[in-house]
Amino acid sequence: MTPMQDALLAAGAALLQAGGLLAAAPLLKTVIKKMKARLQNRQGPPLLQGYYDLAKLLRKEPVRSEVASWIYVAGPRMYFAAALAATTLVPVAFAAAPLEAAGGILLLVGTLALGRFALATAALDTGSPFGGMGASRDMTIAALAEPALMLGLFASALAAGSMNLGVLVRTLVQEGVTLHPADILAFAGLFMIVIAETGRIPVDNPATHLELTMIHEAMVLEYAGPDLALVEWASAVKELLYLTLLVDLFMPVGIATSAAPAAVLVAIVAWVGKVFVLAIAVTVVESTNAKLRLFRVPELVSISLGLGFLALAIRFL
Repeated sequence: MTPMQDALLAAGAALLQAGGLLAAAPLLKTVIKKMKARLQNRQGPPLLQGYYDLAKLLRKEPVRSEVASWIYVAGPRMYFAAALAATTLVPVAFAAAPLEAAGGILLLVGTLALGRFALATAALDTGSPFGGMGASRDMTIAALAEPALMLGLFASALAAGSMNLGVLVRTLVQEGVTLHPADILAFAGLFMIVIAETGRIPVDNPATHLELTMIHEAMVLEYAGPDLALVEWASAVKELLYLTLLVDLFMPVGIATSAAPAAVLVAIVAWVGKVFVLAIAVTVVESTNAKLRLFRVPELVSISLGLGFLALAIRFL
């Protein structure tokens, strides 16, 4: 194929994958809420509740502070755009990312960090004490979580000899899954980062609005209507993206290496099943742990940073 055809094919695949993850992300959040409710002997929300909530927020009129500038308005849109762009850099059904030629691990982490920076800056724009408090707390956790994320990814990249996620997944598919100590440590560290980055217990509680405990909720407390819908949707996409990243690095079995319809169907079913297993693990962690005190959260995230260092050191040795 010509370079133009390759570019069009990559753009089409990127749009298709981004649309699929956008559509599936609200369902994942609702499934976790449903399973958590079942463990607590409650009925829980209907499976389509996430879509109902987004539709309700999108229909509402946005309410914005009179002192807010364009930074406040751009924050949710930048956050949503960063999450959407990150979906094109991670393999899902195929052993290749649609836009893997644009960059690898560093671009993925940088894109997610850009979205976090935009939302934290927007939280500061109105001068609300809750926004400033939430942004400060989120940046404190990010200072440890982002290096730990990079170390865990570097440990896997060192084994594959490439920082490109597509090449990394293809190498893992060819060599098969191993129980190397570095892989076990990297998985443990990255799973803790998933809990921290998605605002789950014991790091944060997405179901509370208590000023003494909330982190992410404090940053978005000033938003309403479509602005809040973009933030909530992007947060759901990020959660699904992190779980997909764990699937790619440590459970690549079943991912398609060709465009055959049967292989693609098996890959999609396998991806759904593996993400569901990780969602169960997240639910169990949330249901069996209590919310940590705020000053204990950096200690927990530091453990994942240490696990990443150990995984990388073992890889070198």
